[in-house]
Amino acid sequence: MQRYLKILGQYLSPLKGKVGLLLVAMLIGIGLQLWIPQITRDFIDAATQKASESTLFRLAVMFLVFALVNQGLSALSTYLSADIGWSSTNQLRVDLFRRVMRLDMRFHKDRTPGELIERIDGDVTSISNFFSQFVVRVTSSALLALGTLALLWREDWRVGLIITAYVVVIFFVLQRRSQVAVPATRLEREASASMFGFIEERLAGLDDIRANGAGRYTMNRMHHVARDWLDKNLKAWYMRSTIWTSMMVLFSLGYCLTLGVGVYFFQQGLITLGTVYLFFNYMRMLEAPLDEITRQMQEFQKASAGILRVEELLEEKLDIEDHGTQSLPSGALSVDFDQLTFAYGDHLVLKGLTFQLKPGEVLGLLGRTGSGKSTLVRLLFRLYDPTTGTLKLGGLNSQDVPLKDLRQKVGMVTQDVQLFHATIRENLTFFDPSIPDSKIQAVLKDLGMDQWVDALPEGLNTKLQANGAGLSAGESQLLAFARVFLQDPGLVILDEPSSRLDPATERHLNQAIQRLLSGRTGIIIAHRLDTVERADKIMVLSQGEILEFGDREDLKRDPQSRYARMLKVSKADNLEAELEKLGV
Repeated sequence: MQRYLKILGQYLSPLKGKVGLLLVAMLIGIGLQLWIPQITRDFIDAATQKASESTLFRLAVMFLVFALVNQGLSALSTYLSADIGWSSTNQLRVDLFRRVMRLDMRFHKDRTPGELIERIDGDVTSISNFFSQFVVRVTSSALLALGTLALLWREDWRVGLIITAYVVVIFFVLQRRSQVAVPATRLEREASASMFGFIEERLAGLDDIRANGAGRYTMNRMHHVARDWLDKNLKAWYMRSTIWTSMMVLFSLGYCLTLGVGVYFFQQGLITLGTVYLFFNYMRMLEAPLDEITRQMQEFQKASAGILRVEELLEEKLDIEDHGTQSLPSGALSVDFDQLTFAYGDHLVLKGLTFQLKPGEVLGLLGRTGSGKSTLVRLLFRLYDPTTGTLKLGGLNSQDVPLKDLRQKVGMVTQDVQLFHATIRENLTFFDPSIPDSKIQAVLKDLGMDQWVDALPEGLNTKLQANGAGLSAGESQLLAFARVFLQDPGLVILDEPSSRLDPATERHLNQAIQRLLSGRTGIIIAHRLDTVERADKIMVLSQGEILEFGDREDLKRDPQSRYARMLKVSKADNLEAELEKLGV
């Protein structure tokens, strides 16, 4: 319970004013609910005793006024509960999303986006009731039940004793079954996350599924995933419903008991007809708080599973610690690898890399798929940290630089540009409204894109489709270049952005590359040898080791170098094949 109270206090404390108002509204409502049956009892007794019309009228007006006020307080409580629930859970969603964005590549490699969506939204939705209602409603229901029992004892101690014993039995049943559905509900949430992950993966690969005729297989797998989710959902629902079923039986017995005792006492002349109604009405009033506590216990079981999974996500260990305090210098950055190794678990990916790039130098990085090129780049962004050795940028150990500063000074353009369903301005600035339009326009003009943007229906405010649908590959790449220009990094990494473009667009893009690399250090991951003609140095990687590193012109003139041999037999459209021939 301590962990639940901790997370409850963390997210409700900023809303303590609204929580206090909700509590006051509920307490006043409890008092009215306890008093209204007394008015009804007085009205029945006055009517049976043929009291004056003015007395009956006064009691009727009191009943109506109190009932209306009670309904108003109930509406206010409902509104406040919803407001508190959404405010607190939305903040929790923000915190979870921030945590997921900070978590390392190790974490993301093991989970699909669909699974994480379910963790961030689905699990939080399951605990929204816990934030908005659980403590307040359970407390108010308990107070209403205690107040009702106190009034029953005041009316007749024998009835009070009988009903109190009945309530004790109900709470005993509740206590015994309070955690019965938590394990099943947790499995239900995990099955739901798996199903969302499955759907997300298949939708992302829809083109390949259709092209390869894998629709029937995909639907068959969907059937198995959905069946697993349904089975766990039904089991969890059944375990939670056992509480409700138990309470239904106990409530039915309670009504019979109350009516039986009331009728007996009335026949013995011990109580009035109005008091019989009062006993029955108080019994009915006990049903509401006990039923509310029962329902909250069911919701609590769902919330418990959600809270456990949320805690797991919030407490997920960060491999990349952000404790840096030193700022990178402005301008082009030097790059220094010193005996750097990196391993995924037991698999050694990079093996003792040592090389240096001076500020402003451009490196052409060659190597077959799996040689370690992508891992090297991820280390530069600190998506991973070296297993051993050091990586320095601008003369500083990368781990001594704050992540925000480091990733601001290192820019990258890839083949597959990620564009968002947002305006061109938002895509270029990554939703930073502080960047002025004049700066954006200057960058677009420098890249020769200003006329294209001006011709769009709303210029910079034109909204792009998801994933850049409707744009050519060249337009998407140029937008990616504009992003990096606005970022103004000291180190630029290019993952062969022109490899899939037509010749005319490629020439335009090459001009943009030349401007982008001017005054900056660059690393070009080459898929064609002609791409690295602008490089100052060449590095050839193979199975995580540097096979060759040196000045491009020197290597080009050395007939024994791997780079010279590549040039000699080069087929610019098939670098992988040439590397394989040379044993790289």
